[in-house]
Amino acid sequence: MDKVFSTRIDEAVAARISGLARRLHTSKKRVIEEAVTLLDSTLGESRSGGFLDQSFGAWQRDESAQETVEAARAAFRKSFEKRSR
Repeated sequence: MDKVFSTRIDEAVAARISGLARRLHTSKKRVIEEAVTLLDSTLGESRSGGFLDQSFGAWQRDESAQETVEAARAAFRKSFEKRSR
């Protein structure tokens, strides 16, 4: 089932969509659908696996937990010093 989707786009982009549709002998709707599908599959490959795969190993650090806490506290204190001046 098709759904009506309305949005504002730059005139140059609209012209490119129309031009592609003419060159490919297809509809503007099909050009947009295929572009979205292609973008999704391209991004999907680089972000596959979900959150756990994306963040796997992020917890491994060269510094200890205490060093991380101290660095965060120092940055916090420094931000307050800038504001109080």
